[in-house]
Amino acid sequence: MAENVAHRRTLARLAAVQALYQMEQARTGVDTIVLEFRTHRLGGEIDGVALHDADDAFFEDIVRGVVRTQDRLDPFIERRLAPGWKLTRINSTSRAILRAGLYELASRPDVPHAVIADEYIELAKSFFDEREAGFINGVLDAAAQDLRAEEKGKDAATSA
Repeated sequence: MAENVAHRRTLARLAAVQALYQMEQARTGVDTIVLEFRTHRLGGEIDGVALHDADDAFFEDIVRGVVRTQDRLDPFIERRLAPGWKLTRINSTSRAILRAGLYELASRPDVPHAVIADEYIELAKSFFDEREAGFINGVLDAAAQDLRAEEKGKDAATSA
């Protein structure tokens, strides 16, 4: 049962990243993109991955949550960029992955930070090489230090 929930959430995360990317590229509003994905994508495939079982509510929470909190999420990313770099300089897909992962870290305490990081790092690996996936890992890990310090402390105490 838990494996099915995890799989459905993995598919929802993939769909959310795709939706966030599409919103940015097409300058589409959140209501339009959620409706489009519900109508045409969540019952079908994205890049050969069947999304029939994607958790629709989880998908919508991520997409709407990122849009609602983006002004608070982007500074986490910007602080991790090389001096002189702007957020617009990094790849649109990377921005979508980071924003979705940061939203979950900030707003979904029901999901362990390690699960969130692993899920989005795996997504990054499906799009990018190890270097870009490593950058995404670094940003998410640093954000987890800030946003989930208590949880990270428990993990360290447990493994000691």
